[in-house]
Amino acid sequence: MGMSFEWYRDFVDTSYKPKQDDLVVLFRFRPAEGMEVEDVIGRIASESSIGTWTTLTTLDERIYSMRARAFWYTEEHVKVAYPLVLWEPGSIPQLLSGIAGNIYGMRAVERLKLIDATLPREYIKHFRGPNYGKDAIKKIFKKKGPLTVTASVPKPKIGMTAEQHAKIAYEIYTGGFDVIKDDENLTDQSFNRFEERVRLVARARDRAEEETGEVKDAFINVTSPTLREMERRIELLHDYGFRYLMLDILTTGWSALQTAAELARELDMAIHAHRAMHAAIDRLPDHGMTMLFIAKLARLAGADNLHIGTGVGKMEGKKEEVRMIYEEITGEKVEEVPLKRLPQDWGHIKPMLPVASGGLHPGLIPALFEVYGTTEICIQVGGGVHGHPDGSHAGAKAVVQAIHAYMDGLTLEEAAGKYPELRKALEKWGTVSPR
Repeated sequence: MGMSFEWYRDFVDTSYKPKQDDLVVLFRFRPAEGMEVEDVIGRIASESSIGTWTTLTTLDERIYSMRARAFWYTEEHVKVAYPLVLWEPGSIPQLLSGIAGNIYGMRAVERLKLIDATLPREYIKHFRGPNYGKDAIKKIFKKKGPLTVTASVPKPKIGMTAEQHAKIAYEIYTGGFDVIKDDENLTDQSFNRFEERVRLVARARDRAEEETGEVKDAFINVTSPTLREMERRIELLHDYGFRYLMLDILTTGWSALQTAAELARELDMAIHAHRAMHAAIDRLPDHGMTMLFIAKLARLAGADNLHIGTGVGKMEGKKEEVRMIYEEITGEKVEEVPLKRLPQDWGHIKPMLPVASGGLHPGLIPALFEVYGTTEICIQVGGGVHGHPDGSHAGAKAVVQAIHAYMDGLTLEEAAGKYPELRKALEKWGTVSPR
């Protein structure tokens, strides 16, 4: 042990080889002015494990052996290995209190970004992961091909009455879409009460299913001020025959997601996870946490669907980043991408259903498929449906036409000659990505 009153460098050990059960985290950091790299990475490893600012008389060899170790580093990246014993089994909040806790407030570290973590099999065995994941396409929606789910948020995204919302649901259902979706900030407001919305959308769903012979569902937002109320809303959805629930997983928190996942399994439901607030955490390249790691935690906690961007629409997220996240939440074993992603063996944890959303319209469908591939994805289109010159029903048809055109090997221009709805969508939006 170090002899000075400060012992941060005890947590830097480049000779250490991580054990199979260690949890390894990759950080990007920027030292505060006047701080040496070893002093910064020592503080990161110390304050996220057993350390504090001074040597301790209460420290013994057993506790000392539980320290995290910064075992590899450059001038701005460090890998830290954490013994498994530091982490409560099955608790994402406790994990984040360590690897994304007080270390972000240290004066010695001007910027800190949690890029990724390799979660050992001994850690993930305490989580059950998604109930359905991408299997929802076949098991809930009974699809045989193409293996995509289409969803739409009524626009304006907030302000409609429950009656208006349900009317739009029927229009997009009968236009060929599978799902009506709440937006992230629609919960239980005076103009659109949760229970009334559930009742009326269920009626629209039943009518559309009878007319089309297709399975329809809804991503209705159960985000609530308390877990008790969230659970009540989930049970109400189940009572009305919905197979899905929607949750704003970052604004409600990881405990809410883990609780919702337990209940969803009991009720044999799936969770559509909205990532509202993610950019407050992940947008800066040198501070916060990556969307990749947020997505990883969502899969671990039991979300079935997750918004991960498009690479072609209005939201932040470059194609490379979107593709890496796609691989992370759908793969069984994920390979390392140096300084951008760590390896991960997902073991028994099912793949998720990735959701492409944000500024999509029919003209962007081919570009979207170039990023995602054409199977086992959820395509969510809001303004690109409800902004169609002939209304929401025609807008839904235009998106479905664009999907089928791509699957059939037709260009959009060729398909537009057959489909007036697609032609009018292309006349309005072309293939331009909104900002």
